Amino acid sequence: MKHIRSVSLFVGMTAALTLILGVVWTPVYAHCDTLDGPVVMAAKKALDKDDVRLVLIWVQPKDEAEIKDAYQKTLAVRKLNPDARAMADLYFFETLVRLHRAGEGAPYTGLKSARRNLGPAIPAADEAVESGSIDRVRELLVDSLNDSLEDRFKEVMEKKEYKTPDVTRGREFVKAYVTFIHFVEKLYQDASEPAEAHLAEHEAPAHNEK
Repeated sequence: MKHIRSVSLFVGMTAALTLILGVVWTPVYAHCDTLDGPVVMAAKKALDKDDVRLVLIWVQPKDEAEIKDAYQKTLAVRKLNPDARAMADLYFFETLVRLHRAGEGAPYTGLKSARRNLGPAIPAADEAVESGSIDRVRELLVDSLNDSLEDRFKEVMEKKEYKTPDVTRGREFVKAYVTFIHFVEKLYQDASEPAEAHLAEHEAPAHNEK
């Protein structure tokens, strides 16, 4: 139970950090479409090891047949010459990433360049999974949340003292107050929800496919 609560808190804090940064909440697959992301890395390993099973984990069961077909075509073409090999590999990368994103209800907009600036959160999370230590991620999230919480609270306190007849200043206070209250409420709800709830919410579009 303690472990489940810790995981839920971590997921909630991650979602809250995303809210702070003002970007769309897209968990680990936020960099799945980059040439140095985990999906393409898995594709390269599958081709090197001659084992398509290494990429099947990244797609839905219904897409396995298409991936296996693309894999066999890639293996056949890449034997021709270096140029054909490069083109075949790119075809396989694009197919895998497209199906991976479709399986999570996300659009495919092409492969992105390697070494793209992903901000601090995603690299820290990847490093945590690789190293087995959550310390850096926890420190990053706690610091970001504390700073954002303090800023919002400070704004409320600064605008709280206004003269009653001053409607304009009063509205500025209300705006700061509502923003602060909603921010705290969102943090609490995200931290209290089970990790599975966040995943289910994100995957919802995939289940509605016709």
